[in-house]
Amino acid sequence: MIWLRPARLLAVAATGTAICMSVLAGWQRGGWPSERLVWVAVGVVLVGGAHLLPALCRPAPLAVRGVGIVLWLGCMVAASYGHATFFLLSQSHAGTLRATSLPANSLPAHRSLPAVMSERASVTAELAVANARRCVRDCPSLRARRVSLAARLDALDAEAGEVRRLQGIEDTNAARRDSARDDPVTARLGALIGMAVSKLDLFAGLTFAAVLEGIACLLWWIALLPSPDRGAAAAGNPVVTIVPSETVGSPPIVAETETELTQLTRDIAAGLVRPTVSGIRQHLHCSQAKAAALRRQIVTPTAGSTA
Repeated sequence: MIWLRPARLLAVAATGTAICMSVLAGWQRGGWPSERLVWVAVGVVLVGGAHLLPALCRPAPLAVRGVGIVLWLGCMVAASYGHATFFLLSQSHAGTLRATSLPANSLPAHRSLPAVMSERASVTAELAVANARRCVRDCPSLRARRVSLAARLDALDAEAGEVRRLQGIEDTNAARRDSARDDPVTARLGALIGMAVSKLDLFAGLTFAAVLEGIACLLWWIALLPSPDRGAAAAGNPVVTIVPSETVGSPPIVAETETELTQLTRDIAAGLVRPTVSGIRQHLHCSQAKAAALRRQIVTPTAGSTA
């Protein structure tokens, strides 16, 4: 039908997108090239199983469909995990690019605050010793030492204040880089609901993956629906098609497709179906009464021709 064509196109697009994501995620997981190729192959198989298993298992028996559902759930979980890996890795790479694109404030080289405070402690101790000494001889040199130590102490205090200011700027730059690494939407949403950004990123990645996989499964289910003509032929209703006549004014030629009886007769002659009621039921998936009626219709002409 015409409406199945957009479904097929969207299904192919969804599966192609999921395969690309699985390829990128698998390539990031492995270390050696061989490991990366294996991860990529595993991701592609899981995506294909997650998308196509429901549609392929639709005409299968109940037992096969039960096994298919279990495998489909496993494929969905594994494929969603791979897609979440892709989302988290891409978010990490984007955050790194945003952080490196920020303008860096050039700061002068400076000593660390512990080094400055350690020197200040030693100068304070020397000044205390100088103040404790009594001036017996050489008083000018002692006073000069006291003044020098006091000046050094003031200089160290000023240096410590400058180091604290520069460290504050460095902390501000680090906070800006950290905030730039987070996605703007998830950061604000996490602040709104009180959830950590890392947890929110994981939840968002799993949600996107589940939505993508669900859309792809639904589209393939619709795209692989059996044609209405096949359903009518399988139900025993002949489908009439009008073939245009070659000559003008002649009535249209009506061609009827083969019914279940002729198809069943051909399949029995080919050895595909056992000529029993149970065999006909399994082949046509119909009721026992209908299978018995079809068997009588097949057996009666055969008996008449034999007589």
